[in-house]
Amino acid sequence: MSLIEFDFERHSNPVDVIEHVAALEDWIFERSGDDEITVSTTGMWCDYHVSFSWMEEVEAVHLACAFDLKVTDARRTEITRLIAIVNEQLWLGHFDLWSKEGVVMYRHALLLSGGLAPTSRQIEGMLTGAIEACERYYQAFQFVVWAGKSAQEALATALFETAGEA
Repeated sequence: MSLIEFDFERHSNPVDVIEHVAALEDWIFERSGDDEITVSTTGMWCDYHVSFSWMEEVEAVHLACAFDLKVTDARRTEITRLIAIVNEQLWLGHFDLWSKEGVVMYRHALLLSGGLAPTSRQIEGMLTGAIEACERYYQAFQFVVWAGKSAQEALATALFETAGEA
């Protein structure tokens, strides 16, 4: 069995598509280069800056969304535990701890091999999924770093949902 390598010519930069979608949706964005764009949006807990990067060598659009949260050395082990528990619950994307910077980050990638271009629905879905994941787990990360809670306690507290209104 042999693998045949096809060479596809890409007619547009996928970041151009993301910029077009951002402009149509009235998202606040900044294009920092040919292969990167940052979209800013306000969530319930904080502002998010979502970076989309075109990674030509693997033909993928990479999304990265960092929290405004610095993890101290003393809380790194517990944050790592929380990330493992949270990642088990995610269908798409994952959280990482960038140890050098001490930053929790949500990451996801869209594979576009063979010359494919992203659709507006895919870009909107990536951004929506990132913000929803960050919003859902933001407080758990805060509880571990600032309240000294264990990963299990923080997750249980953050995901506690009330019924009705008081």
